[in-house]
Amino acid sequence: MARPPVMPPEEKAKLVLHLLSGELSVSQAARQAGVSEQAIGNWKRQFIAAGSQGLEGGDRQSSERERKLNAQITELKTALGEVYVQLRARRAAVDYHAVPSQTSKPYGVTAGSAFRGSAASSGYREVLTPAGD
Repeated sequence: MARPPVMPPEEKAKLVLHLLSGELSVSQAARQAGVSEQAIGNWKRQFIAAGSQGLEGGDRQSSERERKLNAQITELKTALGEVYVQLRARRAAVDYHAVPSQTSKPYGVTAGSAFRGSAASSGYREVLTPAGD
């Protein structure tokens, strides 16, 4: 059996209102619309549950305010993602080990010192104190 042509939501609402007012029976409404009685029952249930918006399909059900809020949410998520990527890039660029602390080398030992090859370069660090201490 071929599917009946799609009926606009306004006509469905008008038909359901006639059905609810008692002007038409379910079987009369089904014959008039060229659909099954079950379809009329579904339309009636949808209309009662959500008014005429319940008979409209898909995206038209969401209000303009909802669409604006969803667009704003998408925009904010994008901005947050961009800031997160920038933060990660900056953190990666900063090498926390690039600048040695003042206590990382023993006092008086420099790169070309006489301690080369001694215990100081093998991991043993001797702390020298200035004279007079």
